[in-house]
Order: sequence, then C-alpha cells, then structure tokens
Amino acid sequence: MRHVEISGKRLRLREVTAADVDAMHAVYGDPTATEHLPFDPRTREEVEEIVAEAMDAARAEPRRLYVLAVTETDRDDAIGVARLRIDADHPHSAELGLGLRPDHWGRGIGTDLIRLMLAFGFRDLRLHRVWGARSPANTAAQLAMLVAGMVEEGRIRHHVRARGTWRDSVIHSALEDEWEGYRDV
Repeated sequence: MRHVEISGKRLRLREVTAADVDAMHAVYGDPTATEHLPFDPRTREEVEEIVAEAMDAARAEPRRLYVLAVTETDRDDAIGVARLRIDADHPHSAELGLGLRPDHWGRGIGTDLIRLMLAFGFRDLRLHRVWGARSPANTAAQLAMLVAGMVEEGRIRHHVRARGTWRDSVIHSALEDEWEGYRDV
C-alpha cells in the first residue's frame, strides 16, 4: 500500500480514515455542497460505505482509486474530499473529483485543491492526463479549473441523472506536458 500525504501552501491531502465519516458526510450529505455533484445527498450510512471502499482501494495493487481527505495545513479535521480515479483501460489518465464544505467556499481553496491534485497526478503518479467533469451551472468550479490550469474541452449532453433530472457535464483536462503549475503548489 502506498500511503498518500501531500502538503501545499494552504492545504494538505491525506488518506481518509473511519474517523472522517462525519466530516465527509458534511460534504456528501449537504444539499448545498452536492447541488452540482452527480448524485443526490448521501446518508451517513452511504458515506460510511464510501469511506470503507476508499480504505479498501488504498490497499489494492495496482491502486486505481485515491480518496483523500482535504485539510488545512495547520489542522487535521477534513474540510473536504478529493478523488482521483485511474482508468484501468487507460492507466495514463485519471478522473478528478472534489467536494468542499460550503463554509470554505469563496476563498480560492478549490483552485488550490485542484492544483495540488494535479501535482499529485503528474508528479507522483506520472499520469499524462487528468480530467474532471462539472455541472454547466457550476461557474465556481469552472473558474477554479481554468485558474488551476485546466482547459475546457466540451460538453457531454445528458451525462448524469441527479435530483430526478438529466443534466449535461462540461469536461476540463490538464496534460502533463502543458501544465507547469504543479511545480509550485
């Protein structure tokens, strides 16, 4: 098992543990925090399952899923969660996902978090491509991805069904040979 612990200027990423269930539920169970995510708010029991699956995935060889708690550098309590899922058929590519508690929005943390995850993907995992999808209505995520160095690629129509309706997704990506920002996170 490869233990992950990464620090940036303001944020730190670490493996999730069973102690993070309540903090992750504060994101995954919050209707405001999940408004633009591709699923309905999760129950605490569902979050317990997600954490257990993440801990199992951390022991897998090869490891294809990284679910990391997001903390501020001077604290250990999680303020969010970040995921990187490596495609088994295309192991040079990974999908990025993240969520933050709403009380931490509007401070540039999303941009810092994306930069930290890109650094992890390119520098540590030696990926060639990292991509993420966002709701077209999520302009904060759009800005964070663009400022972090990702490029908007296009739209997938009726990509996900959440809250009883279909919604499109807008895809952003970063390529290792185009993105230089990971050297200074």
